[in-house]
Amino acid sequence: MAAPEAWRARSCWFCEVAAATTMEATSREAAPAKSSASGPNAPPALFELCGRAVSAHMGVLESGVWALPGPILQSILPLLNIYYLERIEETALKKGLSTQAIWRRLWDELMKTRPSSLESVTCWRAKFMEAFFSHVLRGTIDVSSDRRLCDQRFSPLLHSSRHVRQLTICNMLQGATELVAEPNRRVLETLASSLHTLKFRHLLFSDVAAQQSLRQLLHQLIHHGAVSQVSLYSWPVPESALFILILTMSAGFWQPGPGGPPCRLCGEASRGRAPSRDEGSLLLGSRRPRRDAAERCAAALMASRRKSEAKQMPRAAPATRVTRRSTQESLTAGGTDLKRELHPPATSHEAPGTKRSPSAPAATSSASSSTSSYKRAPASSAPQPKPLKRFKRAAGKKGARTRQGPGAESEDLYDFVFIVAGEKEDGEEMEIGEVACGALDGSDPSCLGLPALEASQRFRSISTLELFTVPLSTEAALTLCHLLSSWVSLESLTLSYNGLGSNIFRLLDSLRALSGQAGCRLRALHLSDLFSPLPILELTRAIVRALPLLRVLSIRVDHPSQRDNPGVPGNAGPPSHIIGDEEIPEYNLALKRLSFHDMNLADCQSEVLFLLQNLTLQEITFSFCRLFEKRPAQFLPEMVAAMKGNSTLKGLRLPGNRLGNAGLLALADVFSEDSSSSLCQLDISSNCIKPDGLLEFAKRLERWGRGAFGHLRLFQNWLDQDAVTAREAIRRLRATCHVVSDSWDSSQAFADYVSTM
Repeated sequence: MAAPEAWRARSCWFCEVAAATTMEATSREAAPAKSSASGPNAPPALFELCGRAVSAHMGVLESGVWALPGPILQSILPLLNIYYLERIEETALKKGLSTQAIWRRLWDELMKTRPSSLESVTCWRAKFMEAFFSHVLRGTIDVSSDRRLCDQRFSPLLHSSRHVRQLTICNMLQGATELVAEPNRRVLETLASSLHTLKFRHLLFSDVAAQQSLRQLLHQLIHHGAVSQVSLYSWPVPESALFILILTMSAGFWQPGPGGPPCRLCGEASRGRAPSRDEGSLLLGSRRPRRDAAERCAAALMASRRKSEAKQMPRAAPATRVTRRSTQESLTAGGTDLKRELHPPATSHEAPGTKRSPSAPAATSSASSSTSSYKRAPASSAPQPKPLKRFKRAAGKKGARTRQGPGAESEDLYDFVFIVAGEKEDGEEMEIGEVACGALDGSDPSCLGLPALEASQRFRSISTLELFTVPLSTEAALTLCHLLSSWVSLESLTLSYNGLGSNIFRLLDSLRALSGQAGCRLRALHLSDLFSPLPILELTRAIVRALPLLRVLSIRVDHPSQRDNPGVPGNAGPPSHIIGDEEIPEYNLALKRLSFHDMNLADCQSEVLFLLQNLTLQEITFSFCRLFEKRPAQFLPEMVAAMKGNSTLKGLRLPGNRLGNAGLLALADVFSEDSSSSLCQLDISSNCIKPDGLLEFAKRLERWGRGAFGHLRLFQNWLDQDAVTAREAIRRLRATCHVVSDSWDSSQAFADYVSTM
């Protein structure tokens, strides 16, 4: 009888509260209640009045409310403010109650945004509290405007901080100063343990105080925290000092800024350190003038200055441009040896949260001499992969030539940079900013003192770095490359539309140096850009050679090198020291996923076949690569035969290759009875497939009885031309695999395409 008695006691307690609340409410609302006993202005029901009173006095009644029976508690939950609703979550779950619908309603009513259709929200409470934290931090929401958000007993930032997994900092670093302020010390400590991803969007010029706050914030969240990913988005004109600050802090370097407070978490050793120059000045070198603080905060002034400079640029173009050949001659005359590689600092990656000794002193150069005293370790000190075999030239390729002589075996990428330059016309020009760094101010290829950082300490660093639409100047690219050469904790690197240009060769050198470091963890590389100085497959080959342990590689180049088109007269093949003298285009036992996006591989069919025969790759993507533009009748059977003999390949993605009905039916033979293929994921989106072809494809799969083979993606095909046949085809396919499709209007898409022509 103990349980029923406890139930009755709690119910009586609730009734007492309800009665007292009702009497109080009745005395206040007697007049309105008499005038309109029913209708829209009628007083709230007894239970609702009681629930409001309980919500208003949760500071006193909280423990009693937690002990209420489930049916009563379920009716009170929607009346609680967000703080008590969050606190009662665990108790509600134990009683079999869910608060997800309440949090979803709060999101719709207060945030007033609809989540992306691609986003799968698993916990609306965490999503709401994370967004609520960001809005409060930026001052874009007024907590006093809604009783559900306002409670004097709670700090909005502190209460929601433990749900924040990713934080976005925008514009002029809003929020950084607030987070490092002393009143929010507990908020920052909570973020240090909960935050995993830090994003920067649309950054503008910032003042010295904001950068100092950001320095402290990054030190707490990365070096003493759990942040593992830093992403930068849409920064059209990066500020060098701020960009370098973010990079160096992400890589684990730390120095208190000039006049900044010491870190109380670094121990007595760091407390006793005298403030020294910041990372930006060390990386940029003493010969580079630093941007004035007033300029950094005067964004409007800077914008107007850029406009005036842009107007004057055509007049100054002859003075600011040099030819590739004259550039090479000037570099040679200046005593700069461009065949040398950057020497990575001798640092090691320590366990998270521990300090590391300063990195090895970088090379020094005399200010009065343009020649370099820099001495690097021999190239043989880092393990080199086995020489790879040469590409098989596809049919129709012309103009290939081979180099002869003792220098043909050299594997230094810098040789190729200037060999390509020498093959261009004498009148072809390049920007000063694209010239090797030795020509800028007579410094050596260690480039402007990158980075000495003798006074810096080394702490925990991030594992994922993403740069989306952040144009990299020469000095920014040099900084990134130098840091990468010893960034052993980095596991995933994304460089998307950064305007690397010829800096891609420095990137390859730094990646090669990184792979030679003990404990290198880089396993995924995603590279996208408008242009590439190397043809696509040669770039792929160079990356694979530089990173022999890479597992995931994705490449997209919108406008390929001219040498990607062998039909153009004078387009010679690459030197043998880049490609090698053997026939295999690439070979990497660790590589599991390879993706090519938005490029022309119509003349690379032999290389494509080799990749499909590779027994180490598990997933290959050829997205909008024009695979079947040439020799489709011959190439499709060869492609199917290669896949039928590959038992390792699990996923094939072919969106946007104009496969058509004929190509789809040819591809169906991969699943025939005599096939050894274990393909379980197939993406044939945007391939001009019609309903009758899809239906025949489904029938062939049924005939061979292969059973379920996984996922089939059919987005943006011409299935709307015969809806009945398309539905029948999809119905049959769903007995074999999981089909993902859409209701795409092909006629409207074609009209949109024509309207933009």
